[in-house]
Amino acid sequence: MKQSSKHLELSSSLFFVYLSLILLTFFNLQGPKLLGLAIPVVSGNETDRRALLEFKAKIIDDHFGVMRSWNNSNHFCQWYGVACGRRHQRATMLDLGSLKLVGSISPFIGNLSFLRLLNLENNSFNQAIPQEIGRLKRLRVLILQNNTLSGEIPANLSRCSRLASVNFRGNLLTGEIPGALGMLSKLIQFSFRKNNLRGSIPTSMGNLSSLVSMNLGENILSGVLPEALGKLTNLEVFVVTDNGISGVIPASIFNLSNVRVLHMSITQIHGSLPSDLGISMPHIEILSVSNNQLTGPFPVSISNASNLVELSVWENKLCGNLPSFQNLDKLSRFFIGINLLGNTIATDLNFLCTLTNASRLEQLWINANNFGGELPECISNLSSNLLGLNMQQNRILGRIPAGIGNLINLEVLAATDNQLSGAIPPAIGRLQKLGIFFVSQNSLSGVIPPSFGNMTMLIKLALRDNNLQGNIPSSLGKCENLIGLDLSNNNLSGSIPPEVTGLSSLSLTLDLSSNYLTGVLPVEVCFQQILVAV
Repeated sequence: MKQSSKHLELSSSLFFVYLSLILLTFFNLQGPKLLGLAIPVVSGNETDRRALLEFKAKIIDDHFGVMRSWNNSNHFCQWYGVACGRRHQRATMLDLGSLKLVGSISPFIGNLSFLRLLNLENNSFNQAIPQEIGRLKRLRVLILQNNTLSGEIPANLSRCSRLASVNFRGNLLTGEIPGALGMLSKLIQFSFRKNNLRGSIPTSMGNLSSLVSMNLGENILSGVLPEALGKLTNLEVFVVTDNGISGVIPASIFNLSNVRVLHMSITQIHGSLPSDLGISMPHIEILSVSNNQLTGPFPVSISNASNLVELSVWENKLCGNLPSFQNLDKLSRFFIGINLLGNTIATDLNFLCTLTNASRLEQLWINANNFGGELPECISNLSSNLLGLNMQQNRILGRIPAGIGNLINLEVLAATDNQLSGAIPPAIGRLQKLGIFFVSQNSLSGVIPPSFGNMTMLIKLALRDNNLQGNIPSSLGKCENLIGLDLSNNNLSGSIPPEVTGLSSLSLTLDLSSNYLTGVLPVEVCFQQILVAV
């Protein structure tokens, strides 16, 4: 469930690169780092030179030595990371990202009055963002992400009326989001993610009519989502995940028809999802509202959201039946676990067969719901890209389909605490990438297939509380990555294979208790630092 964050990070990075290239082209900039060798210059602006030297003076560690070029033997337009406009020979870009620089940002930065782009990302700049940044009236892009900047966001940043993009992600900023930022009418993107910002989202954010992306995730924000956010008709990305935001989601937000990413997981919002969500947000790609207090029926109209890549409503109190997902052929991550979905009837799992069109499906988590009925044979036709299938804690009946062996890339298969019966199909041995296999607390019978020995990537195997019979297959000794093995509370018999007890990887659990096994464990196993029960 981390993949959506990577998706957002990638989107943000591409966005900044795009803006930078536009600025370079539009303003006809020059500078050794950004445009190759600069055209020799004969004069320069003393104010900019002094401001840049003051900036350098605040750098206490220059790991790559890039600041050595900042000296009087070169014009400042030729200094590393500096780009100038051809007409006035003034510093228009300062691009010092990802250089392991340590220090603070000099207040003299405010004297670079022609600056259009300031990029200090991925360094170790500390202390506060200087108020003097508010004097940069020509600034369009401000990137300070992934530093250790502290203090509050300068309210006078609102004076930088041409700002199109601001990224303060991954710092230690505190205080509230200044309401004055709502005056930045040209702002297209801003990210304050992963800081320590408090207070509520200012209503004035609804005035940012050009805004395309707003990311406020992983802060300590509280209060309710302002109704005024529904005025952001150009908004495509809205992220407030992992905050203390409460109340209901304003209906106006669900009417933002351009939204592609709606990420509101791990907050305290309640209420229900609108029944027409899949129609009012036709371009939605990521819908993540997990770990909240949402109630009511699952919105059937989701079946119309044909661009959906991730659907995550994990850990709420949604109820009812699920619609067909036949049109969601781009779906990759499907997390609906820990809800009240299903009615413990035979047709509960029919929706699984409609997911066979999702050829990119990687994660399918339906655990901890009220799903009943038999596990359909169609799961054999799910995407061969499937990595995780979690069906635990339902009321699923019937056999494990032999065709499950078709899901050759599965890494996690979990079906503990259901009502599965019959034998474990030998075809399960085809899942050679499987790392976790949990089917405890069912009514499975028959023998443990020797083909388990083919699953050499197994880390944890739990088959406890079933009706399994016969011997423990010695082929399990080939599972040399196994750290946990639980076969307790079955009807297994015979001796314990030395190939199994000799597994040096077993470091977590070996539980063979409540069976009909004979013989004794080797002394060395008894002294291993693992939980051993026989």
